[in-house]
Amino acid sequence: MSTLKVDAIRHNSATSDAITTAADGTCTANITSNYSNRSVVYNGAMKIAQRGTNFTGVTASGTFPVDRFLFHVGSLGTWTLSQSTDVPTGQGLSHSIKCDVTTANASPSGTAYARIDQRFEGQDLQRFCKGTANAKNFAVSFWVKSPKTGTHIVQLQDQDNSRTVSKAYTVSSANTWEKKELIFPADTTGAFDNDNGGSLFLCFYLAVGTGYQGGTLQTTWGTPVNNTRATGQVNVADSTSNDFYLTGVQMEASSYCSEFEHRSYGDELIRCMRYYEHSYNDGITPGANSNIGGWYMCVSSDAAGNAAFSIEYKVRKRTAPVTAVFYADNGTANQWDYARNGGSGKVTVNYHRNSQTHLNAYMGVGAGWAVCYVLGHWTAAAEL
Repeated sequence: MSTLKVDAIRHNSATSDAITTAADGTCTANITSNYSNRSVVYNGAMKIAQRGTNFTGVTASGTFPVDRFLFHVGSLGTWTLSQSTDVPTGQGLSHSIKCDVTTANASPSGTAYARIDQRFEGQDLQRFCKGTANAKNFAVSFWVKSPKTGTHIVQLQDQDNSRTVSKAYTVSSANTWEKKELIFPADTTGAFDNDNGGSLFLCFYLAVGTGYQGGTLQTTWGTPVNNTRATGQVNVADSTSNDFYLTGVQMEASSYCSEFEHRSYGDELIRCMRYYEHSYNDGITPGANSNIGGWYMCVSSDAAGNAAFSIEYKVRKRTAPVTAVFYADNGTANQWDYARNGGSGKVTVNYHRNSQTHLNAYMGVGAGWAVCYVLGHWTAAAEL
């Protein structure tokens, strides 16, 4: 902490709570965050979209419109999710998430919900000192463009200790980019596990049913109560004219929100590949009809007719992939092409004994082949 005594000081109003001025002119700068690597959010500028840039007919959870940001929805309309180039002017941001309502739900009930999540490993959250006397605040900042004015909710969910806290922010002008800054309180109860499991969810709500509001919004850490999670949340899903955008997401251990931490495309890609990687070139959606970038290997088969091979990842995965999918060059899932002495075809690929560093697989191509060419694409996911 630095102490300066000056006649006057100019500062950015966005970080005004970082400076305390006493009556005698003493100015204290409460700088607690490192300049670089201060944000725990991956892909906050929405640059990386390995799975594709447009997803239609989304009615259930499981879609990543961009890497590391999961669209979580249940019984609340139909959506088209995409990586958009609609961004706030002059902020150095090039992409956003766009959530387009294609089937509206004007009166969601029960536990219906739609939200955007990023999920964090506990070992990446130790800087917050949660569960100790030195616990730090969670400073969350982002740019939002909502079709609805009024109250919107952001929630933090501590998965290790079953604790949660929510904050409201207000959209003043519909369909206009606005920057929001929220300071979530420190929590001296319940430390995050120091491992690669999912310890915290950062949730941006778009709409909720009656079961998720009605009580008083829970603005201090405590045991989750459904009807206090998102009280006051407007319904972004009430019209097919509605488009919701999000970008510039940052979260840091601090009592104030600093300027957005821009990272290079390459840096963000490596971070994202810890959770998801594929063999396709940039710009090609997995499952597309393409032989560009595919794997091509010369193998032999055993007496049972199986040809085995191993694929080494570019980045070590968070854990052994929970999902691996193979694609033939024409986009057929769970198959690869093979060729030998003029013969060719497609066969099912099976993966087994995979690890954080590589993916083992085999395919039945016929017994006793001394030389066989196998080729295709693959994806591997180790998401939280």
